[in-house]
Amino acid sequence: MWTELDWGPLWLTFRLAAITTGILLLVGVPLAAWLATSQSRFKPLAETLVSMPLVLPPSVLGFYLLLAFSPNSALGGWLLASFDLRLVFTFEGLVLGSVLFSLPFMVHPLQSGLSALPHSLRDAAYTLGRSRSNTLFTVLLPNIKGSLLAGVVRSFAHTVGEFGVVLMIGGNIPGVTKVASIAIYDEVESLNYAAANVYAGVLFVLSFIILLAVYLFNRRVPRAA
Repeated sequence: MWTELDWGPLWLTFRLAAITTGILLLVGVPLAAWLATSQSRFKPLAETLVSMPLVLPPSVLGFYLLLAFSPNSALGGWLLASFDLRLVFTFEGLVLGSVLFSLPFMVHPLQSGLSALPHSLRDAAYTLGRSRSNTLFTVLLPNIKGSLLAGVVRSFAHTVGEFGVVLMIGGNIPGVTKVASIAIYDEVESLNYAAANVYAGVLFVLSFIILLAVYLFNRRVPRAA
């Protein structure tokens, strides 16, 4: 059974989760820092947009991404004509959908951790002549290691478990967009419960190990961090 199983969906899933988490780190850190300190009147709007994937059905987000980036749409047609970039039924489209859908899982822990830090820490860094970006990366982030780890792990795990978004914008193309969650659905539809059980079991064990490691790590990290 193990030798006959197609491991492609699992490797594709982990690749998608790793790339998505990396992009979310680049995007989520500055966004969370801005949300944690900004007094802008547009902050509630930004927080609402970031949090939408938490309450929005995945199929809804996937459907609108499908419409927006279809080659028949204005945006999708422009991307295809100008950059030869197709985001529907491609791995690149899966990455985009995953980044948007997992964004709050990165931003919220970081925003919470940064908001809990004393203002004196930031003010002291500015007094010493540090820039905002230098203060963020060398002073603030090292003091929220637990929040940073939580954001990384939640983003990775959430991407691994995606179904609705990846199905809508990526479809079910073996080796390209067929991730583990789609493979499980296919095997169940085919009444091949043994293969579905293997896929599901691998994801279950991996998720359990990752979350257990996070909780054990957070027990070792001082609250101030």
